[in-house]
Amino acid sequence: QVQLVESGGGLVQAGGSLRLSCAASGSTFSINNMGWYRQAPGRQRELVATITRSLATNYADSAKGRFTISRDNAKNTVSLQMNSLKPEDTAVYYCNAVTIWPNSYWGQGTQVTVSS
Repeated sequence: QVQLVESGGGLVQAGGSLRLSCAASGSTFSINNMGWYRQAPGRQRELVATITRSLATNYADSAKGRFTISRDNAKNTVSLQMNSLKPEDTAVYYCNAVTIWPNSYWGQGTQVTVSS
């Protein structure tokens, strides 16, 4: 089992920045990929960015050039630095971890609201 706890959401004006963090606990040795997803009201959950254990990254087109995902394997954390935020980035952001078995785990989500 893997437990994920997110932090760092909040309210920010358009053009501002936020940094989300996610701490993993439990069977962290089994985690391969970690990532961030988001879900806006009335929409499906969508990929924002992922990062492998070897630190290879992948971004949604909407995140490229504005968001940066990073990971600290020693501390079992993954972060998402979000710059140049837009109102359309408003959503609940979820941390995800995929293990070697493979099982997928989700955090409880953190709200990000960008005002225009």
